Amino acid sequence: MAEKRDYYEVLGVAKDASAEEIKKAYRKITKENHPDLHPGDKACEERFKEANEAYEVLSDEEKRKKYDQFGHAAFDPNAGFNGGGFGDFGGFEDIFGGGFGGGFGDIFSSFFGGGGAARANPNAPRRGDNVRAQVNISFEEAAFGCEKEITTQRIEQCPDCKGTGCAPGTTAEICPDCKGSGQVRTTQRTPFGLTQTMGVCSKCRGTGKIIHQPCKTCRGLGSIRRQHKMTVKIPAGIDDGQSISRAGYGNAGVNGGPAGDLLISVIVRPHAIFEREGTNIYMEQEISFTQAALGAELELPTLDGKVKYTIPEGTQPGTTFRLRGKGVPYLRSPGTRGDQFVTVKVGVPKGLNANQKELLRQYAASMGETDSSKGGIFGKKKK
Repeated sequence: MAEKRDYYEVLGVAKDASAEEIKKAYRKITKENHPDLHPGDKACEERFKEANEAYEVLSDEEKRKKYDQFGHAAFDPNAGFNGGGFGDFGGFEDIFGGGFGGGFGDIFSSFFGGGGAARANPNAPRRGDNVRAQVNISFEEAAFGCEKEITTQRIEQCPDCKGTGCAPGTTAEICPDCKGSGQVRTTQRTPFGLTQTMGVCSKCRGTGKIIHQPCKTCRGLGSIRRQHKMTVKIPAGIDDGQSISRAGYGNAGVNGGPAGDLLISVIVRPHAIFEREGTNIYMEQEISFTQAALGAELELPTLDGKVKYTIPEGTQPGTTFRLRGKGVPYLRSPGTRGDQFVTVKVGVPKGLNANQKELLRQYAASMGETDSSKGGIFGKKKK
């Protein structure tokens, strides 16, 4: 099995590249290697997939930090990091919270914060952390909405002990040293007199309670981590980089506190033809000189399929036509859509045969043009 390339190398950016530089590089690579433009080309297909994988990690601030620290091992389920980028840990509070009450955050604050002020009640309800996920969708799915199945990992209340951390049929004891506060006051004699400091209770490790018989399922933590599959509805009109949330689908709260939210970042794959700005989409359409000069009925691609559009005679290169209502639906007003703008490019014929060249010379002469080798295809018109 081939070794994975460095994600920064895949996108061709430096390790200190900004989010905008990463996004720009990703769009360029995926557009150049889009499967619709290179049907059957396995090399382009692999580069397209490789760029998508790299962007999914480097576009997410938390995942990028983990990748910078641990490389590909951060997302390898066999590397001991619980797969999926550490299973969406939210820092020390996720790892040591629950069974240890305040966790490291409270321990550090008790030593360094607030001049020794009393900490919050360790047994008070606390809201759970948010869980983050990403979903990768196509240009059309972003425009018209879709449903996607995603897999997340979140912390849930232990079903056996109901979050207490105690084995069924047992209860925790209020810590006799700190009386349930999680902190103890220490008095010391110094050259300046007696001083008092507040510190984490060593007997209960700041939880305010002592569990004599821990729950075997959660090992006294009161919570477990589980993987979930769920179907998420992506609204029509969502754009690349936007997020949707599902309240209460994050990590479980502590001591009866509410659960956090699930925040889903949306990544929209570039389109082979269209570019998007807000609710409007843009494209270029090549036409022949004859079509530009005489006018023509064109068959133009849109998000709704091909439509016929008549361009007038004398259409100049760079002219932009507007197809009203053929853009992307407004996110908060699904019945309203943006527009599609089509910029025409006039293609210059190549490989003309002798007869075709002669006909063009005759045309040039009929227009009163001079030597056709000067001033472009037909030369300059006489004044």
